[in-house]
Amino acid sequence: MRKTLKEIAGLIGGEVVGDASVVITGVSGIKEAREGDITFLANDKYLPLVDKTHASAIIVSGNVKVSSRPMIRTENASLAFAKVVNLMEPQETKRPRGIHPSALLGKSVKVGKNTAISAYCVVEDGVCVGDNTVLYPGCFIGHDSKIGQDCLIYANVSIRERSVIGNRVIIHSGTVIGSDGFGFISISGEHHKIPQVGTVEICDDVEIGSNVSIDRARFDKTVIGKGTKIDNLVQIAHNVVIGENCLIVAQAGVSGSTSLGNNVTLAGQVGLVGHIHIGDGSVIAAQSGVTKSTPPNTVMFGYPAKPHEIAKKINACVHNLPRLYKTVEELKSRLASLQKKIEGK
Repeated sequence: MRKTLKEIAGLIGGEVVGDASVVITGVSGIKEAREGDITFLANDKYLPLVDKTHASAIIVSGNVKVSSRPMIRTENASLAFAKVVNLMEPQETKRPRGIHPSALLGKSVKVGKNTAISAYCVVEDGVCVGDNTVLYPGCFIGHDSKIGQDCLIYANVSIRERSVIGNRVIIHSGTVIGSDGFGFISISGEHHKIPQVGTVEICDDVEIGSNVSIDRARFDKTVIGKGTKIDNLVQIAHNVVIGENCLIVAQAGVSGSTSLGNNVTLAGQVGLVGHIHIGDGSVIAAQSGVTKSTPPNTVMFGYPAKPHEIAKKINACVHNLPRLYKTVEELKSRLASLQKKIEGK
């Protein structure tokens, strides 16, 4: 596809700075771009690459100045570039259609219009699958579960009994929804399983990465709020309630009965203990361990996690420990020398 810079700016609501007649034929990252490509700059650390890139134009945010080549100025360069990618190189994914002969459907299964159930799927009794939803090969849907409209359930996903999946939900391969919560009573060295009889509810517009485990509640339900995005290899324990539009990054773990407000971010490898609440808009930095509830709009870091400014000061002190140790040893030596002089007198 060929578009002039002026045409692209009109489609993404941006302002052209420079030659608006430049023809764009492709999209690429700032390092990989070639002549004819348009790229974007959303992070200041890539500013040195602006004069090195071979891109014919750059999408930038705010007041970033790029004098070396034409650009489109927008409010959000990343979002604008995503729109351009869809425009210039639309994804043409071939999706299954209809119900494959090898799929096994139980009794009273309801299947919506234009829904696809691929090879070797198992859909148990009483399941309802909404319009335009796709189940890729090897999926298991437990009895009495409900899956909404326009969902993509990729290969080898397991959704256990009585789970509820909203509309426009994407679940990537290998994920398990509704596995038993980790509950045991230990008596005389033996661990006795506690029945997990609750469910899981995934609300609209959620995306869940590959190999994620979301446990069913002991009672009631585990909830993933509308618009939340979960990365690969995340563990969500039983009775957890996650608010709307949260971001949970790879290898994070949320212990049982903990709740997250809206717009919370858990960075990679964050761990939360059970029965606490993370306030709206909070950010937990990577590899932090949170042991107490946090108020809204808090940035936490470390183990145990502390407000970010305090954690940075503590880390600075820790880095100075070798020098402090050396200083203390020198003072001890001087003190011992003075003590000998005093005793000699």
